[in-house]
Amino acid sequence: MKLLEIEEYKKQIEQYANYNIDWNLLKNKSFLISGATGMIGKCLIDIIMYKNEYDNLNCTIIALGRNKEKASNRLGEYFNNNNFKFIESDINKSIDVEDEKIDYILHAASSTHPLQYSNDPIGTITANVMGTYNLLELGAQKNIDRFLFASSVEIYGENRGDIDKFDENYLGYINCNTLRAGYPESKRTGETLCQAFIKQKNMDVVIARLSRVFGPTMLMSDSKASSQFIKNGINEEDIVLKSEGLQNYSYSYVFDAVMGLLICLTKGKCGEAYNIADDKFDIKLKDFAKACADTVNKKVIFDLPDETERAGYSTATKALLNATKIKEIGYFVEQGFNDRIEDTIKILKKIK
Repeated sequence: MKLLEIEEYKKQIEQYANYNIDWNLLKNKSFLISGATGMIGKCLIDIIMYKNEYDNLNCTIIALGRNKEKASNRLGEYFNNNNFKFIESDINKSIDVEDEKIDYILHAASSTHPLQYSNDPIGTITANVMGTYNLLELGAQKNIDRFLFASSVEIYGENRGDIDKFDENYLGYINCNTLRAGYPESKRTGETLCQAFIKQKNMDVVIARLSRVFGPTMLMSDSKASSQFIKNGINEEDIVLKSEGLQNYSYSYVFDAVMGLLICLTKGKCGEAYNIADDKFDIKLKDFAKACADTVNKKVIFDLPDETERAGYSTATKALLNATKIKEIGYFVEQGFNDRIEDTIKILKKIK
């Protein structure tokens, strides 16, 4: 069964399609979305296409991805839709969309999990730097209305005990001389590129700093600890925890994260960064594992990671986001963490 055939997932699309977004600002607009087959891209496209069908939003989506076969599996329902076009493209190279009208670019393409960081550190960095440059340059050429850069909580680095939650002005510590630094440092560079294009090419750019995201659009190849817990839950297995689980992180349900991106797109101020998070989703790793285990009546067990896995893991032990700024422009989250873990596992079990 495909995701869009699952009733619970369709109901969530309908629910979030009524979120307090100024949809009129997006009506008849054209979106270029990188990372279209990823967790964020898939959810975003499903919502916009729903709005097209039921609310006459009439948005055109140009979806970028590196693999057409993968895109067909994830987004194939839209391939014959006049409002949708998939372009097989590597954003590290030139992007051939010469004949396409583009109003907004939403850059959500990035390596997002530990095995990618450790096995392809060069690709991780280039997607966040060269890919971002190429898309910004395309946006400048097309004179787009706005560019949205999906950044990350990881740009804050390590919490050294001087703050409880990272606000957008916090300057974190990152040891750049490590393999694992490739992801956060390149995200930082991506943000700086955004500022350079604002200054030099007069572009309108807004930055969204996502917390750790989970939800039913996750890929089974995702090696993040939270995704492994969810996969154990789907398979009704004991939850394997690779540490004592004392790490304290901010998470977002994927639909809430997408709404945060759309809030930034429609209400954010040019040049500003916005944390996407909610304190209902601030949780320790062991409690994330327990929530997954409880959902399927299993238990949590502890297992140390091997060297390859450890190389890709974040060294941050506390990474909580202050979401005051985005809430001031209309962002809100209704459901709590445990409910969304249950939703995720329930939906994904039906895809098996």
